Amino acid sequence: MQTENIFIVHPANTEQVNALKAFVKALKIKYEETSPKTYNPEFVAKIQKSKEEFEKGKFIRIEKDNLQQFLGME
Repeated sequence: MQTENIFIVHPANTEQVNALKAFVKALKIKYEETSPKTYNPEFVAKIQKSKEEFEKGKFIRIEKDNLQQFLGME
């Protein structure tokens, strides 16, 4: 019988990784390992720049009532 459960664990060190692998192998549970996903460095730089500009007050505030006009939808 197969279930739809997915478990995500975050071992803190190699010892824990090895223990988890041994545990699931002993129970004959299928598992897969993945690496943390990394973001495109250019994308990260754009987000960081945007955060810095916001912190410096370099942004435009649009009221909800004026949003469609701002987007050129009126």
